[in-house]
Amino acid sequence: MRRPVLAGNWKMHKTASDAAAFAASLPEDVRSERQVDAIIAPPATALDHLSRCFEGNAIRLAAQNMHWEAKGAFTGEISADMLKDLGVRYVIIGHSERREMFGETDASVNLKTKAAIAAGLIPIVCVGETLAQREAGQADAIVVRQTNLALQGVKPKEPAGLIIAYEPVWAIGTGKVCAADEADRIMGVIRDEVARSQGPAGADGTRILYGGSVKPDNMADLMRYPNIDGGLVGGASLDPDSFAALVRLSRPTPAK
Repeated sequence: MRRPVLAGNWKMHKTASDAAAFAASLPEDVRSERQVDAIIAPPATALDHLSRCFEGNAIRLAAQNMHWEAKGAFTGEISADMLKDLGVRYVIIGHSERREMFGETDASVNLKTKAAIAAGLIPIVCVGETLAQREAGQADAIVVRQTNLALQGVKPKEPAGLIIAYEPVWAIGTGKVCAADEADRIMGVIRDEVARSQGPAGADGTRILYGGSVKPDNMADLMRYPNIDGGLVGGASLDPDSFAALVRLSRPTPAK
């Protein structure tokens, strides 16, 4: 059984002091979580503060982005080694907002994925279709292409702990949710594509998250399905009680 993941992407929310207040409000059972990889991806300005707040606890940190180069004249960017120095273990790569608003491409996603793996970070690679692409019947082809290009040049067994997040772009922040059975189906398509490049064992070990208006009231239903290994959560991860509820709902059950 793959270990579940619940990753909260705070996007451009919370100052460092806000983040500290969040950490102090988390229930003890979540701070010491043993069944789920509970992850917070705060703004870069809060990473150091949260690293100190969560020292000795089970909560892990992710960055929301990184550059593929180790160092250089890249104003405003941050490298893998800089993130590791702050205690970061995961990095979100290719989020739909990065693709749509900031020109992220399949090529840059691939460079960042390989750089993260080489540095010992675990990438959370985002793939997903827009509403227009889904309505045109292209959803499967889009996620296959994005997954394939993200993993080009990545050797089997190289990406230990690889995570892929399926985020239907039309469901992010809209309140719309892809039906759980359809999410499971398309995440199975993604897993099949991982198998083509990483082999069956690599595909079986790759955790695939659903990301698209995930909330406590739909998390339990999503987690009933075999290809859904957890969630990449936006707004519902900003409140400590909501985040705690999502972590609890992600815990494995005997039925799954």
